[in-house]
Amino acid sequence: MNQIDLAGRTAIITGGARGMGYAIAERFLASGASVVLWDIDADRVRMAGEALGCGERVLAAGVDVTDYDAVSAGVAEAKARFGRIDILVNAAGIAGQNATVADYPLNVWQQVQRVNLDGCFHTCRAVVPHMLEGDYGRIVNIASVAGKEGNPNASAYSVSKAGVIALTKSLGKELARTNICVNVVTPAVIKTEMLDDVKPEHIEYMLSKIPMGRMGSVEEISSMVAWLSSPECSYSTGAVFDMTGGRATY
Repeated sequence: MNQIDLAGRTAIITGGARGMGYAIAERFLASGASVVLWDIDADRVRMAGEALGCGERVLAAGVDVTDYDAVSAGVAEAKARFGRIDILVNAAGIAGQNATVADYPLNVWQQVQRVNLDGCFHTCRAVVPHMLEGDYGRIVNIASVAGKEGNPNASAYSVSKAGVIALTKSLGKELARTNICVNVVTPAVIKTEMLDDVKPEHIEYMLSKIPMGRMGSVEEISSMVAWLSSPECSYSTGAVFDMTGGRATY
């Protein structure tokens, strides 16, 4: 594992109780950062924080990213604990259901947008003023190649991730004259518990489009995110970083 220097930095990671969020927290801690783990499952995220075993360098809290007041309170708690917020990683997300547009449940559609897109907007809105105050920031949003290409029978998820890509590009341009970089990672199929909510035939469809013929790993994602969160990433903002095993064509 290459060493990425995040010493002295503080990172908020949403969806930090498991999957990509947890792996990113492990990589950040190994790189010298302090981490703030957020997840809607308060018990699980606290257990995740304990499992990381880094004591005072970890703060774990149950935060619902669809609730802006909860996000704002979580940011205030993180700032009070560590005195600064340097990095934000938006890894919280849900898959929704596999259904045609004509049959897609309205309540599920709305929930996918609330978590995947509104949650990302809420955290960015709450964190950016603190990054501006500290004259430094790195924001990394986790979207999906589905947001670029659109997966059939996954319209809610695809639309939400397309929105995350557009939000990243817009915010990156807004902050381009500051010392804050905003980028987005667009994975293909990554082996996480989120796949438990996806039909096997849909997973097979997605894998069939990947030239490497395999899923990506959370460790591969965390390596990319660590670099994007470092001072070395200084001339990329509003950019899309594909991790698709060769699937992405643009």
